[in-house]
Amino acid sequence: MGFPAEFLWGGASAANQNEGAYNEDGKGLSIQDVMPRGVKGYVTDAPTEDNLKLIGTDFYHKYKQDISLLSELNIKVYRFSIAWTRIFPTGIEVAPNEEGLKFYDNLIDECIKHGIEPLITLSHYETPLYLAKKYDGWRNRKMIEHYYKFVETCIRRYHTKVKYWLTFNEINISLISPLLAAGVLTDKKKISMSERYQIAHHMLVASAMVTKLAHDIHPQLKIGCMVAASAKYPMTCNPMDVREAEMQKQEVDFFTHIHCKGEYPYYTKRLFKKYDVKLDTIDSDFDILKNTVDFISFSYYNSKTVALDETKYEQSEGNLLRGLKNPYVEYSEYGYPIDPIGLYLTLHEYYDKYQLPLFVAENGLGQKDVIEIDEDGNSTIDDQYRIDFLKEHLSAIRLAIDDGVDVFGYTMWGIIDLVSAASAEMEKRYGLIHVDRDNDGQGTLARTRKKSFFWFKKVISTNGTDLEK
Repeated sequence: MGFPAEFLWGGASAANQNEGAYNEDGKGLSIQDVMPRGVKGYVTDAPTEDNLKLIGTDFYHKYKQDISLLSELNIKVYRFSIAWTRIFPTGIEVAPNEEGLKFYDNLIDECIKHGIEPLITLSHYETPLYLAKKYDGWRNRKMIEHYYKFVETCIRRYHTKVKYWLTFNEINISLISPLLAAGVLTDKKKISMSERYQIAHHMLVASAMVTKLAHDIHPQLKIGCMVAASAKYPMTCNPMDVREAEMQKQEVDFFTHIHCKGEYPYYTKRLFKKYDVKLDTIDSDFDILKNTVDFISFSYYNSKTVALDETKYEQSEGNLLRGLKNPYVEYSEYGYPIDPIGLYLTLHEYYDKYQLPLFVAENGLGQKDVIEIDEDGNSTIDDQYRIDFLKEHLSAIRLAIDDGVDVFGYTMWGIIDLVSAASAEMEKRYGLIHVDRDNDGQGTLARTRKKSFFWFKKVISTNGTDLEK
């Protein structure tokens, strides 16, 4: 069986990590412009030269070249985000910035010209800095109206050309990193779990509002949620470890359930009791939440192993969702568990629970690449490790599809190298296409096809029937 004939093969990126041009053509500042060390670092008063995201990979000026490279790969879909502050520089303007809209006019048209379906993430970790300072981000309910205005502007402008939309990137990360996901400048140590669930409530209401808006504008539009997912394993067969894994799984499923079912799940009672949550809501919130999504999308980088008492075990790294060291999986150079079976299990769990089409919106391997120069001066990058990673994860998706799971697309993360979200570095690379820029910001920004580029092109040309190296 294998992949469906119309399977959407593609790649993904985020405006704050690749566009650059942070202060050009009327763009305002976002939280990313004052986070020079990523989510793990500090926040500055103003943009500083060491912030690689200010230039990124200069996609803003090189998008035609980059879309041409993606076209050479024969990808079917490109997932990118719209920078909120390129459209509304502070977030409170009445009228949008036309220069910002024109950039996305041109980008969308360039995709369509090359036969590439645009998939747009409306808010991808780049809350306007003004709103973060004025309201402390999504802690304040007033964020809903500003977000709605931004989204309405985008959907009305592009609905005849863009079918697929995601409301928020990894919305559940608002519980883990209120700054990254929700623009909350207050130190997260001072933000209680009750406050974090209040933040999430505001975002979930906003997401449902724009889902309704999109369907009202054009019923054929497909609106998806997007969560950070990871399979959860108990460290042992101790029933208490098994229970802990299930409880942690519910904290992610909480967001997916509300998006898909239009109501808070039954285990909200346990969660809110555990964290002493007392939501500030209005009656209309719960009617709005009934506007449910058309599909589920998620990121998957690694699984997570947990135990009731984690002090007994060694901790591992991970892409925000970190757990214990699992002796049964391999680990990447950055200490991430490499676990394609976890992706297979995640696909099954979501489809079993919600019976909605699934889209793997992010999946990839962050690694330091070695550039080799031959005697003729040509650059080559033998990233067989990335091919191995992608091959195993695509095999897991194919196996789930063969089992009957409805998966309609896959966009590998950072298909062209970009600035890392976690550490804001360049040398932790994900792409099939190398960008000549280092952690000090030096380089020509030239693009070079890696070995994985040619492998992925073959995969797409055979619709996934040939995943061999």
